[in-house]
Amino acid sequence: MSFRLFPNSPNAHDLLGQSTAHRIRYQWRVGGPVICQAIMVICVIVWLVEILTKLLFPSLFAIILSYGMFTPAWAHAAPWTFITSMFMHEPGLFHILFNMLTLWAVGPVLERMLGHWRFLGMYLLSGIGGNAAVLLYARIVGGGGLGGNGWMTSVYGASGALFGLFAALLIVYRRIGADITSMLIWMAINFAMPFLYPGIAWQAHVGGFIIGGAYAALLTSSIPITRGKSLTFRSLFYGIPLLIVIAAVSVWAMIPVLTM
Repeated sequence: MSFRLFPNSPNAHDLLGQSTAHRIRYQWRVGGPVICQAIMVICVIVWLVEILTKLLFPSLFAIILSYGMFTPAWAHAAPWTFITSMFMHEPGLFHILFNMLTLWAVGPVLERMLGHWRFLGMYLLSGIGGNAAVLLYARIVGGGGLGGNGWMTSVYGASGALFGLFAALLIVYRRIGADITSMLIWMAINFAMPFLYPGIAWQAHVGGFIIGGAYAALLTSSIPITRGKSLTFRSLFYGIPLLIVIAAVSVWAMIPVLTM
């Protein structure tokens, strides 16, 4: 099994010969990248809304950002931003383009391996873990005061979730002995981005990578209690405790805010 930058690319018949509903049903049955495509569509729609509101309704654009981005200082009051922020991108071309290309490079492979809903669970868990890492960094570096580094830094983008997919695919490919050279190059480019473009939330990259890697390692482990169990059972058995750990770490990190 080898890594391909654009797996499962459609042909002309896929694009023109079937109705949209029929294509989706077929892709769902055969394990196609339905969830990956849905995530991409949502991200692009949100990105277009951001651009339009920024140009035509700046006050509405500001509201969208304030209620959608993840800001450590306000995470306790807006917990939904742990999720909404991973579907938002900077209203320029590079951020959305690079992230969606990355998702299409690694997502379909994992979606076929895990199944649609289990893949979505890994994606969301990694993204939430990435935001939790941003919050944890604010607590550690910023200390107890909200004026410290990181507390008021807002972040958005799919990078945390994508790095979780990178780590998961790396774990899986290493276990089956596949060639991961092309994947390592793509990962190296992504890890280098914060050094090339200041302002990128590297903490989310690290957090997503750790959570995605840990989740994949557990799913593919031979721990006796889950040996012989279905992938769905394993996903819930390991995913729920991981989510609880992320929540516990996040609550600890928010103590300076909660005690004010």
